Amino acid sequence: MTSNRTIIEIHILQTTAPGNLNRDDTGSPKTVVYGGATRARVSSQAWKRPTREMFRDLLDPKDLGIRTKRVVEVLVEHVLDKNPQLDHDVVIDAAGQVLKGGAGIKLAAPRAKKDADNEKRFEQSTYLLFLGNRQYDKLSDIVLDAIESGDVKAFVAKSKKDIKKIVADDRSMDVALFGRMVADDTDLNVDASAQVAHAISVQAVDPESDFFTAVDDVKQDSEEEGDSGAAMLGEVEFNAATFYRYANVDVNRLDDTLGDADATAKAVRSFVEAFSESMPQGKINSFAHGTLPELIVVNVRDSQAVNLVGAFERPVRPDYVENATKALVTRQQEFDKVYGIAPVKTWVVRIGEDTKAADSLAGGSSSMREMLDGVQELISARIAQEQE
Repeated sequence: MTSNRTIIEIHILQTTAPGNLNRDDTGSPKTVVYGGATRARVSSQAWKRPTREMFRDLLDPKDLGIRTKRVVEVLVEHVLDKNPQLDHDVVIDAAGQVLKGGAGIKLAAPRAKKDADNEKRFEQSTYLLFLGNRQYDKLSDIVLDAIESGDVKAFVAKSKKDIKKIVADDRSMDVALFGRMVADDTDLNVDASAQVAHAISVQAVDPESDFFTAVDDVKQDSEEEGDSGAAMLGEVEFNAATFYRYANVDVNRLDDTLGDADATAKAVRSFVEAFSESMPQGKINSFAHGTLPELIVVNVRDSQAVNLVGAFERPVRPDYVENATKALVTRQQEFDKVYGIAPVKTWVVRIGEDTKAADSLAGGSSSMREMLDGVQELISARIAQEQE
């Protein structure tokens, strides 16, 4: 039986330089005990944010969203871009009415700051709201029409259904991928089509500590001031590891949200590229830990998404990349055979001889560009076939 489902899996092996990519509340690199051994860990959120930030270089800003509490401020900016001659206070009040009275978004005055001026302050939503730029553009038209009507409150009350529809029918690619939850109004929720796992090291890792000093350039070595040693000192923990990273995209759910096959294929391509090439920025100026993956395996499945982390339940021994590659390949081949879930298509992007074993999954390796083009074309074809 042939399934119409289309699921994209991304499996990555990536060795990072010494660093502190993702800190816990004490400033230490995050860890997890897995397979009885302590592993380095990077949370899913820590990799989602740089992935979203890279979208700015890959996609039209109109196709993206903004996640913020400063929703009134953003909407006001959109309105004033269209008509800068309007009175700012009038626009602020009208924007608040549209968001609060029309969309049902809870707003509250921001916490007062010391020495704040007497300018009118923007209200903020009581939670982070992920809303697309196209939605802000449409809402700004509502604000302009409301102001022109002469009775903003009455206009918003009359247009409430339209306003709610604008907010609910979000077609932003990043909102569709990562989802939106509004606890106060579930009608505004968007189910995420992408899932991102916490990255963990394939080997056991013990955190290390770097004792650092900073020297005062002006301080003189004199009897009065003593030795011209460190003016500041401290410690920062770090680690270095080969990480297994995993994410998947439910293409059918994404297409249901976006409602356009070409947009869906483009969004998946951008997600695969951004997730593969992005890097958390935690203490990056101190460690310059930016690297690229040694191995990327992209599967297209019509059954279900499969996280292959179990390949590393037993910590890998040196050489880490070579042995981790072999473990990953064995794990996938065993799952495919035992459960009958062989991928519709697999691409392998890799560097070096240590990752050569992965070629058996795809009959060879591809360049990043070839893989991305192939993913986009296959998704477009499968969605078109499903719609026939």
